[in-house]
Amino acid sequence: MRRGERAERYALSRVTGKVRSVVHKREWRDSQPDDATLAHKVESIVFRDHDVPKGQISVNAEQGVVYLRGEVPDQSMLDTLVERTAEVRGVRRVENLLHLPGQDAPMHH
Repeated sequence: MRRGERAERYALSRVTGKVRSVVHKREWRDSQPDDATLAHKVESIVFRDHDVPKGQISVNAEQGVVYLRGEVPDQSMLDTLVERTAEVRGVRRVENLLHLPGQDAPMHH
């Protein structure tokens, strides 16, 4: 009798643990990071590439909108940075205020 009760409690605790794990993962996945966390996350992903001029690009976030400001050496890098930023979990929109050498910086709308 005790052995059956113990097995039943064990099975129930395993199922409960699995359900809580799934719920926790779903809550974590659906949660929106705060702006500072989001900006740091974008920086860590965008600046992984050693060719990116880290000192010339500014990243900040406001309510899930990430603003990229600064000068990049060429159009392909500009496009890549915007694409990578848009792919980061939590980014709702990217405001691209980057510009190429010799161009005026775009103004925020």
